[in-house]
Amino acid sequence: MPATDVLEFIAFTDPVCTWCWGSEPILRKLEAVYGDHLKVRYVMGGLVEDIRAFYDRANDIGGDPDRSNQQIAQHWLEASAQHGMPVRTEGFRLFSAETVSTYPQNIAFKAAELTDPDRAPQFLRRMREASAAEARETGRREVLIELASEVGLELSTFLRSLEDGSAERAFREDQTFTRQCGARGFPTFLLRFGGHEVLLQGYQRFESFQAVIDSLSAGNLPRRQVDSSPEAVLAFIARHGLVAPIEIEMVFGLTPTQREVIVQTLVVSGRLQQVPAGNGSFLKRAPSPLACDVTTGQCRL
Repeated sequence: MPATDVLEFIAFTDPVCTWCWGSEPILRKLEAVYGDHLKVRYVMGGLVEDIRAFYDRANDIGGDPDRSNQQIAQHWLEASAQHGMPVRTEGFRLFSAETVSTYPQNIAFKAAELTDPDRAPQFLRRMREASAAEARETGRREVLIELASEVGLELSTFLRSLEDGSAERAFREDQTFTRQCGARGFPTFLLRFGGHEVLLQGYQRFESFQAVIDSLSAGNLPRRQVDSSPEAVLAFIARHGLVAPIEIEMVFGLTPTQREVIVQTLVVSGRLQQVPAGNGSFLKRAPSPLACDVTTGQCRL
C-alpha cells in the first residue's frame, strides 16, 4: 500500500494513565474502520517519575504512596463511569515504598518493542489490564516479566533490553519526542497525513477523530463497513483475548441492549465467557477442554 494512503496515528501515552485506558475502545474502533490505512505508533511519555515529588492539583494526587493509591483509585472509578472501561479498586496498589514511579512500565514497553515490535502493543494492553482491572502492582519487575511471558515475548531478549540500558535509552528518546511535539499530558494524539498534522490533547471521542481524519485526507481515506454479526464479534474477541463490553459496543456500533443479546447468545452456546473485573467485566472466548496456544506454547485444561 502506498505511504500516501496511510494515516500515521501517534499516541503519546503512559501504561497506567486512566484516560489512556479509557481510549482503548476508540482506538480499536479506528483500527476496525480504517484497517491498514491507519498506522498506530505508541510513544511513552512517562506520567510519574516519583509519586513522592508528584502532585496533581485537580485530583489531589501525589506525595505519600499509600495515600496516593487511595486518591488514584477514586479518580479511576470516576473516570470509569465516563469511559466505561473496568477498574478494580479492591486491593489497588499502584505505588508502594519500593515502586514510586510509572517509568518501569514505560521502559518495559520499549523493551517489548525491541524484542518483538508486532507483539509490543499486546504487551501494552496487558499492562493496562493488569494495572486498571486487576489491581496488580505493575511497577514491579517480577510482574512485568509475568505479563511479558503471558503475551509470548521472548524473555531472554526482553530482560536483556531492560538490563543493558537499551530500553531506557529508547524511553528517554520517546520523552524527548513527546516534548518536541508539544504533548503536555496523556493521552495526546498526533495525526499525520499528506504532509499535514493535527495534535489533539486529551481524551477524544471517535467522532472527533473521524472528523479530523476526514479533514486531513479530504475524505479520501477509505473506511470499512464493520460486520456486527455474532460470528464477527466472536472473532474480534478471539483475536484480542480480553475485551470489555464497551469495546464491543464501540467497535461494532451496537447499543448496550444489542450487545447484550449477541453476548448472551454466544455465552449460552458455550463459545464465550464473561470474566468479572472490578466494577465491570471482560469477555473472552471460551477455551476448548484442552486448549493449546501456539503463541505462549502452553496447553491448558
